[in-house]
Amino acid sequence: MARSLSACVFGRVFTFDSVKDVLNKASDLRSGDVQAGLAARSDRERVAAKRVLSELTLEDIYENPSVPYEEDELTRLFQDSADRSSRRRLGSLSIGEVREWVLDDNTTGEDLARVSPGLTPEMISAVTKLMSNMDLVCAAKKIRVVTRCNNTLGLAGRISSRLQPNHPRDSVEGILSVILEGLSYGNGDAVIGINPSTETVESTAEILSRTRALIDHLQIPAQNCVLSHVTIQMQAMQRGAPLDLCFQSIAGSEGANKNFGVSIALLDEALAMTRELGTAQGPNVMYFETGQGTALSANAHYGTDQMTMEARAYGFARRYKPFIVNSVVGFIGPEYLHDAKQITRAGLEDHFMGKWSGLPMGCDACYTNHAECDQNDLENLEILLATAGVTYLMGIPAGDDVMLNYETTSFHNNATLKRVLGLRPAPEFEAWLERVGLWRDGRLTDRAGDPSVFLRREAVRHAVFGER
Repeated sequence: MARSLSACVFGRVFTFDSVKDVLNKASDLRSGDVQAGLAARSDRERVAAKRVLSELTLEDIYENPSVPYEEDELTRLFQDSADRSSRRRLGSLSIGEVREWVLDDNTTGEDLARVSPGLTPEMISAVTKLMSNMDLVCAAKKIRVVTRCNNTLGLAGRISSRLQPNHPRDSVEGILSVILEGLSYGNGDAVIGINPSTETVESTAEILSRTRALIDHLQIPAQNCVLSHVTIQMQAMQRGAPLDLCFQSIAGSEGANKNFGVSIALLDEALAMTRELGTAQGPNVMYFETGQGTALSANAHYGTDQMTMEARAYGFARRYKPFIVNSVVGFIGPEYLHDAKQITRAGLEDHFMGKWSGLPMGCDACYTNHAECDQNDLENLEILLATAGVTYLMGIPAGDDVMLNYETTSFHNNATLKRVLGLRPAPEFEAWLERVGLWRDGRLTDRAGDPSVFLRREAVRHAVFGER
């Protein structure tokens, strides 16, 4: 390309090797990019990269995908499916001008959604790199992505939660007991989703069957899911297990997805099977998790910064019109996001990039215990995400996952966010909470936090504890 890739900052000229080099060095500081040798070497170089990036056009980005077209099925998907007519409104705007258009008060969420099918992940990443944290909150808040499975997520004024009742021994009774506690605080409308410690067809089928029985007994308008590998879930469905949402972790390159044991063809098959054999009303029946640093950890990042690789994961996810997508933002560890500042920034980036990609974005605002982060930092991120219109957050007893051994958002956090910000759960779930006496006049009642409200029915006691 003939366009200059140089900029002068405070009397020093910085020159970049390629568009990808500009994208890499325009990212805000994070430990994963430093580890990969991709980060700017100084704040001045980072500013120079942002300046160069601001003057590039969408077409410049399109012509320079981060991963070679010939080597990667995701690149081929992105390049071939980008709808030029959808981005015609943006014309020849520079990346900096696109940022200004996104943030303009006259630009609506509907405007952003209309151009989204024409944007490749690299384009979305490029614009995001020029935005401040407040920019990301303001822009994401404009976008509503509404999806439907057994209930409806993403409506304005609402926030949902994934009830995550993990157990280190996959004790189904222990899992069900935690589900009842979470429900009593109003958690679980996004999904009741369990990470199994033993990933077998048999354990997956048992957990799915028992959670479905509890959902049916209590008539909860919610979804069940066991986060085994997609092939395990497919086998469980073939054996008749009642599965609402089909889950898989995904990444932003073909090589990184091979590390997960998945491909476009396999997920196409999983979607078709879930629609045929799954128990959800739909039409949105897939659930994906992502996280910055995934491709780097698999050595399948192709010299691309982790934020751009994350945007590519969202480009992959939107093929399947999922019910929910979740950035597990701090789970991968400080090798990729060192501290609270980096985790917060990545969480806001991921949320905006996912929503602009047309996805119903949730976030696992979390950290591992060797990161420079604490619970106060997570609460800051929760409030920022809730203000930005995040679809859902995690709900775990005391915010401490005893199976995965990491810290995240608690049942109490989610209840408090709703009260402080005046938010409500999914409409069908809200109506159910009112019927069981846990919600009234837009807030939880005094009965919240008491799971015994569910145990007055013999069928529920039998489902949880085997009592008759």
